[in-house]
Amino acid sequence: MGEFKAFAVEQYLSELEHGVQYNFSESGVHPMSYAELCDLADIDRDALFATLVDYPQVNGNQLLRERIAALYPKAHADNVLVTVGATEANTLVAATLLEDGDNVIRFSPTYEQLAGNAHNLGFEVRTVDMLPSRAWAIDGDGLTAAVDERTRIIHVVNPNNPTGQVLSDEDREAIIAAARGVGAWIVADEVYSGTERNSDEPTPSFWGNYERVIAINSMSKAYGLPGLRLGWLLAPASLISDFWRRHEYASITATMMSMHLAAAALAPTARDAITARARRLIRRGFDTLQEQLAHHPEVFSVVPPQASAMSFVKFNLPVDSDTFASRLLGEEDVLVIPGSRFGVEGHFRFSSALPDEHLRAGLARMNALTGRILGSA
Repeated sequence: MGEFKAFAVEQYLSELEHGVQYNFSESGVHPMSYAELCDLADIDRDALFATLVDYPQVNGNQLLRERIAALYPKAHADNVLVTVGATEANTLVAATLLEDGDNVIRFSPTYEQLAGNAHNLGFEVRTVDMLPSRAWAIDGDGLTAAVDERTRIIHVVNPNNPTGQVLSDEDREAIIAAARGVGAWIVADEVYSGTERNSDEPTPSFWGNYERVIAINSMSKAYGLPGLRLGWLLAPASLISDFWRRHEYASITATMMSMHLAAAALAPTARDAITARARRLIRRGFDTLQEQLAHHPEVFSVVPPQASAMSFVKFNLPVDSDTFASRLLGEEDVLVIPGSRFGVEGHFRFSSALPDEHLRAGLARMNALTGRILGSA
């Protein structure tokens, strides 16, 4: 075991987010109500409430796993394990795949849940930069230098958290080539597929492009259903039982109700309606964010995210990201995540896929603080 490393982003959220008036720290679209979900997915409320509050099938009920598998080329229900969010899926992957002497490749900035698990289990984690000067493309030379015969996992979040960028075809091929060259697994966190700003086509999965891929997703981000706490991993069928055995230790199962609701939400017609809702919020929200950042064009800039509900905003102020975020919270009741929590200074992560009136009110407060900081500089 290595020295325990706290999950910097989630620690920040769990300590500060509750009770905040303007919470722009989340990474998904504005959550749906149960009533809205029932309407969009045409759920029979009487049948739903007649469901027994019992243990469901531990690996995920058959209908749900079939609907998940249908999202991926040539996948089957036997390739799917339903988990308690993508959180558990990442934890199971680290606990199952890594062996003595292995290392893990992560790209930075990123959501480091899997890398943090690997570190806390005592494994070496190597970092490859994503380059802001190239719209957050990966450092190909850095990837080549980092990978060796002991690389067991190359972990990628695509679309990326916190930048919202989608890997180019060139970067995807570089990752696949690096993995194939040493027999490494690509573990692809794809929770933001379906949140694209400029297209209605979901970001392609790594599944089907290389034989050693584990794809992870959940109902939290593109679907606006984080409270279901339901995710999944997709893997070669020969590996599913290994994950399943550890799943029984970690959580045993997701809930009966979350499985029923997720299966309904993933029916093709319902899924189309739900992801269309997400894209409307994302596109309108980012337009509002850009409009409001333009009040201080000398201060704020952002590489427009290609997907996701969030932006990784760069700022030019005489304070660091922790100080800016702390003052926003203390003086304006506005919560964002400082870039320091992703290892990148001079930035903050901002979620804008929210009701417009609420978003504008919070951004006005951020602009007010920015004006005060500039006035006192």
